[in-house]
Amino acid sequence: MKTRARVNTLTYRPKLCTNCGLCSQVCPQGVFLPGKNAARMVNRAACIECGACMLNCAPGAIQVQAGVGCAEAMIRAALTGGDTACGPDCGTDAGCC
Repeated sequence: MKTRARVNTLTYRPKLCTNCGLCSQVCPQGVFLPGKNAARMVNRAACIECGACMLNCAPGAIQVQAGVGCAEAMIRAALTGGDTACGPDCGTDAGCC
């Protein structure tokens, strides 16, 4: 029996998007890019669930269980001695985690 791999909790409803561009500006992973009429989700799998996009989406077009993936990235980095997947602002007052 195959089990489906968990990608993340990110959901995006482009019909609610006002195309303000904030999601693409605050996402440390480049999940969103500006589009013609609405933001484009270009790399859902890269989402680390930091919640920055959702917190900056006034119309509520983006939903994510914030903090889940970011915490995972920090734990993985601590265990492997690597950098966090969040980027340089993860865990700071910049709003990533």
